[in-house]
Amino acid sequence: MLTRVIAFFFVLASFGQTNVPRSYVAHKVSSPIVVDGVDTNSEWQSVNWSQSFIDIEGVKKPLYETRIKMLWDESYFYLLAKMEEPHVWGNLKQRDTVIFYNNDFEVFIDPDGDTHNYYELEINSLNTQWDLFLTKPYRNGGKVLDSWDIQGLKTAVDVDGTINYSSDIDKGWTLEMAIPWSVITEAANHSGFPVNEFWRINFSRVNWQFSLEKGKYARKKDSNGKHLPEYNWVWSPQGVINMHEPEHWGYVVFSDKEPGQSTDFQIPKDEYVKWDMYGQYRNVLKDQNVALPKELNTLQVKIPLTLEKHTTGWNLWCISPFTGKKLIIDEDGKFTQE
Repeated sequence: MLTRVIAFFFVLASFGQTNVPRSYVAHKVSSPIVVDGVDTNSEWQSVNWSQSFIDIEGVKKPLYETRIKMLWDESYFYLLAKMEEPHVWGNLKQRDTVIFYNNDFEVFIDPDGDTHNYYELEINSLNTQWDLFLTKPYRNGGKVLDSWDIQGLKTAVDVDGTINYSSDIDKGWTLEMAIPWSVITEAANHSGFPVNEFWRINFSRVNWQFSLEKGKYARKKDSNGKHLPEYNWVWSPQGVINMHEPEHWGYVVFSDKEPGQSTDFQIPKDEYVKWDMYGQYRNVLKDQNVALPKELNTLQVKIPLTLEKHTTGWNLWCISPFTGKKLIIDEDGKFTQE
């Protein structure tokens, strides 16, 4: 398995409106951003930080703060991540190695929100990259295209301290990146920029307890010689220790307004229906004979839900009372609407 799935739980309750994913408005800039890992330029200073990251299950407060900013222009989707870290270290220098064996920052992008054909990017404090394309989540037997690369990706790291030096206390590290639209729109609904549209995106930070071996940092082991589990801190909580449930990811809106101009965004009501449908989908995926409710209760509206079995599998569907569209999740987990 090429990427991390620490544990997998089927949620027995619907992922309801009390667990609304986070959202962020990414504004458009008029000139390219120089990617140097420094957050002091005027473009970044003009936009707000996201909410602080939280533990992946959405309950515990992380040991160290992590925040992000996002911008875009007609060539790139720009990201800035700032991570508090008293000991900045890393030893993986080869591209496309398993970067999360170091402390790292990770980006997950599903352009069309169907939970299939999405991107993953991991970078450590040495600015070593690992980029992947996943045809669908691991729960659905997805393939991982490890040889796929984000051609034209720009990244830079700035360390506020001294990397791999254990005798002092660092403040942390900043990661800046520019992801070209020409690559990440390949799995989108259209090839143009997502102007005033939203994409499903999430960010994860992996942080390990460490030990010092002859003055060098290493992942800490228990008394049996096994590595202690890592911390997983995310922007939008997953509710489960698994980043590969894209239905939980956040919403990033690509506004055509410049930084500083107000842009209102309300998550469409059909997305609430979709979350509740995926809550039931995970139940059926575990046991096709599970007793499902005959209707969802989304935004206090009762919506008939149908589990339809056919010769090639099964699907869940309902008619949205908000838009009149037929919302479908097939056996393979892919979401469509008619």
